[in-house]
Amino acid sequence: SGWGIRTLAGSMGAFNPVSYHNGSVWPHDNAIIAAGLMRYGEVAAAHRIIEAMLEVSAHYAGRLPELFSGIGREEIGVPAPFPSSCSPQAWAAATPLLLLRTILRWDPCLPHTRLWCAPSLPSSIGELQVSGLQLDSGHVRIDASRHQAAVSGLPSGVELIAAPRPTR
Repeated sequence: SGWGIRTLAGSMGAFNPVSYHNGSVWPHDNAIIAAGLMRYGEVAAAHRIIEAMLEVSAHYAGRLPELFSGIGREEIGVPAPFPSSCSPQAWAAATPLLLLRTILRWDPCLPHTRLWCAPSLPSSIGELQVSGLQLDSGHVRIDASRHQAAVSGLPSGVELIAAPRPTR
């Protein structure tokens, strides 16, 4: 839609941008899609979705709705509300957390004492600082920019791997 991936493509016969499941846009679905794209190396596509969700959030005073209409960006220029969308709504409220984890490529594996962290910031985010991330007994801080990232506060014995976690 230009604001996120719809539940049904506009080219499909049952498409209706104001149908609950036949053309609307769900932020939590988009966060899951972005995470999968990033995981498998489709960074530009993941960034496109993340940036769209950030733009939508700005139109809703920083709070993503449960869903919004799938009316295209080119049609009205703003994300159109869905008539019965809930806000706040639990899975919509969790969307920014998964988007942040996706941007950071934050993937801890404490049973193997490893943390993969290789931030990949979309172009709309020049720098990002996250602090207080609890990891086992530590509180981790990440300072990321377009070209580098610094991670501090790792618990003793946890190995930082500054690369995306392998898919296998």
